[in-house]
Amino acid sequence: MMMALPRIVSHFSCGAASAVATKLVLPEYPSERVVIINAYIKEEHEDNQRFLRDCERWFDHPIMQVRDEKCGASCREVFRRKRFLKNKNGAPCSRALKRDVLEQHSLPDDIFVLGYTAEEEDRLNRFIDANNSRRVLTPLIDRGLTKSDCLAMIQRAGIELPMMYRLGFNNNNCIGCCKGGMGYWNKTRQMFPSDFQEIADIEESLGPTAYLFRDRKTNVRFPLRQLPLGAGRHDEPDISCSVFCELVEHSLAVEARDGGAK
Repeated sequence: MMMALPRIVSHFSCGAASAVATKLVLPEYPSERVVIINAYIKEEHEDNQRFLRDCERWFDHPIMQVRDEKCGASCREVFRRKRFLKNKNGAPCSRALKRDVLEQHSLPDDIFVLGYTAEEEDRLNRFIDANNSRRVLTPLIDRGLTKSDCLAMIQRAGIELPMMYRLGFNNNNCIGCCKGGMGYWNKTRQMFPSDFQEIADIEESLGPTAYLFRDRKTNVRFPLRQLPLGAGRHDEPDISCSVFCELVEHSLAVEARDGGAK
């Protein structure tokens, strides 16, 4: 009796890179082997659901959406319960709402599709070091595709980019991401003032050890509400298609014309 082949599992985050990575692996494997999973998070922009549906049509493959039930899929509820926003090991929401939830839907022999771009080989290496028994596919790095390539490929496919990119944010993270820098938070204060205030309330309710930033001169932590206007920098995302992007688009067009290599 033949053993079933392992699943090809793409964790689709509603970001441009994970969308393009997913699109690239689909022609390479039988559709029944490919599983696309999205972990829903309450604080993501509502436009992500539109983008997910658009990508589902682009992929011509269903996306399974899963969610945390303990904290209502809410980052802010995780912060309140865990009583911190981030530490040297990262943010508690990433584990509670993504890693733990996705692990519940994983099998030991799954092959993960990673949406790391050509600029992120260091992140890939860290993932492999921490998960050295897990087999992975890295379609973006293998093809030399950058983040700007991925953004351009989404647009050139006729899909409107998620709202957070269109508003000038570099990543399609939750609104009020605790991993953002000073420039990010000043932009969030401008674009999403009520979300900024809610995170500031949570931060202050947890006390100074939860404050996200330190004064660089005194090394003393200070709350978000005291973040100086204009502090930090936040460049808008670059959207441009390199020669690698054009080569990949040509390959996808040929595969679509010829029916794909299923």
